[in-house]
Amino acid sequence: MEKAGRGCDGAPRGPVLHIVVVGFHHKKGCQVEFSYPPLIPGDGHDSPTIPEEWKYLPFLALPDGAHNYQEDTVFFHLPPRNGNGATVYGISCYRQIEAKALKVRHADVTRETVQKSVCVLSKLPLYGLLQAKLQLITHAYFEEKDFSQISILKELYEHMNSSLGGASLEGSQVYLGLSPRDLVLHFRHKVLILFKLILLEKKVLFYISPVNKLVGALMTVLSLFPGMIEHGLRDCSQYKPRKSMSEDAGLQENNPPADDFVSVSAPNITCTNSETARKTLTGNHDGDAAIATEEPLFPAENSSKGLGPSETSPYLKPPSRPSPESSESDWETLDPSILEDPGLKERDQVGSEQTNSFPRELVPSDSAPITVQPQANMGQVVLLPGLISGLEEDQYGMPLAIFTKGYLCLPYMALQQHHLLSDVTVRGFVAGATNILFRQQKHLSDAIVEVEEALIQVQDPELRKLLSPTTADLRFADYLVKHVTENRDDIFLDGTGWEGGDEWIRAQFTVYIHALLAATLQLDNEKVLADYGTAFVMAWKNTHNYRVWNSNRHPALAEINPNHPFQGQYSVSDMRLRFSHSVQNSERGKKIGNVMVSTSRNVVQTGKAVGQSVGGALSSAKTAMSSWLSTFTGSTPQSLPEPPGKP
Repeated sequence: MEKAGRGCDGAPRGPVLHIVVVGFHHKKGCQVEFSYPPLIPGDGHDSPTIPEEWKYLPFLALPDGAHNYQEDTVFFHLPPRNGNGATVYGISCYRQIEAKALKVRHADVTRETVQKSVCVLSKLPLYGLLQAKLQLITHAYFEEKDFSQISILKELYEHMNSSLGGASLEGSQVYLGLSPRDLVLHFRHKVLILFKLILLEKKVLFYISPVNKLVGALMTVLSLFPGMIEHGLRDCSQYKPRKSMSEDAGLQENNPPADDFVSVSAPNITCTNSETARKTLTGNHDGDAAIATEEPLFPAENSSKGLGPSETSPYLKPPSRPSPESSESDWETLDPSILEDPGLKERDQVGSEQTNSFPRELVPSDSAPITVQPQANMGQVVLLPGLISGLEEDQYGMPLAIFTKGYLCLPYMALQQHHLLSDVTVRGFVAGATNILFRQQKHLSDAIVEVEEALIQVQDPELRKLLSPTTADLRFADYLVKHVTENRDDIFLDGTGWEGGDEWIRAQFTVYIHALLAATLQLDNEKVLADYGTAFVMAWKNTHNYRVWNSNRHPALAEINPNHPFQGQYSVSDMRLRFSHSVQNSERGKKIGNVMVSTSRNVVQTGKAVGQSVGGALSSAKTAMSSWLSTFTGSTPQSLPEPPGKP
């Protein structure tokens, strides 16, 4: 991590790259009004010039429909400058103020309100932590009522760079403001469906307004993946801004260079030592970019030199011509044939034997589900750069290389970025939008997540089958919901305990993904995979992130039980759970529920009408019956037993 020091302009250098103010001009629209240090070296602090890679910055910092809210917060991602480095994480705090309240009103202020955003561009994904600091400074900046007072912004830059560092990614502060507890309360059993959607690398669009609810929900889902927020997003915004409409046509006519899609043999990678791997990754921060080696790390490259024009290496397989109709497999970096390599099968068998050595009698099928209990942190987690992904991985291979090779993560998308949804260089995305135009074009997304209604719209029936939760999955989701919803009487202690808390929920998903990965390494794993969904696992094995993970050894998984944490015999409670899930999520179930509601409403209205028409007759009959019963009771005042209710 780059240490805080002094740059040529005397300002400290650290994780924060720039402090930027974006305003809305009545003629020019959204534009940069201030940047410290300047976005373009050598320009002034008030220069509106923006680097070409960051041309969407003003529209991301000042979102669509911002005038409808007094204040808002935006998380967004920018591509690295000049194609080098990692994702730039942006946090923007928007506010508006009445023009008449300004102490100094410039000539270009012609509207009744002034709208501005203060942004932090950082190299660290500290969304909630930076948001908390930025909100205070933005409030103070607007309270000055004179936007020419920029000293407070320069002090913010220096303070953040002196107080933040690489250690900020350790601990729970990286998850500040991201609450899985609230996510489970809102989406309930559907949280696992969101989790699986991203594992399959589908095109997922989140939709809600205002932006703070949008980015909060999207990033909270990503926080369920182990290590994803800390180390898994460095390549999530590798896209090129569109310069003109003709550029899209050029992309379809020209094939991408084959060097960008080099497949790698798993056995060749696993035989290299860590020292060689570190040498090859030195100076390479482009994620899955080409890896330069002094020794033949990938023998496939050397063996292809002597091949004729008609011959190709078995491990070098560039994709076919890209087109909007091309399948996702065209973009995979690893040839599926390597999964059938004899050396890889031998490794799988060894891993299987190690995993099977875990005593299964410790976790019988009828026992309580496996859960994670709090443990003392005995030492720092060792992270090493992945040979293929380029991400910093732990001993289990986490985080998964989901957001690499053209799979984007854009917490907020401006309308000007709409073309990315259909860009042939984009393999997929997890994106958020507040503009209704994104939601209306359903054909550009595999799934649309209506955050407000907790609704997941999936158009493809085959994909719906893949995402259909198994009985064990329903138990897992129900287990989360019950622990989150119980004991909510004390509002002051709500969510502060371990079980049902944010860290506990993340721990449960860590157990789930570790067990799922261990299950895929088993030889006779049909019964084990059935609890996760056999069709889902088969589809997941064809994704880029699984192939990258499976191309390397992870001995730590030998200690993981591959069985589903909630395996067991089918019971009556499972039938109720399945029926409840079907009614709540299927179209047929929704229709039945609507019919039942309308029928009950009609019955009530009909009963009221009948009661009003024969009300007098019923009252007379009731009086006569009461007087008749009184002749039997006499002087013994004992009540009659109520007739048994109908079943």
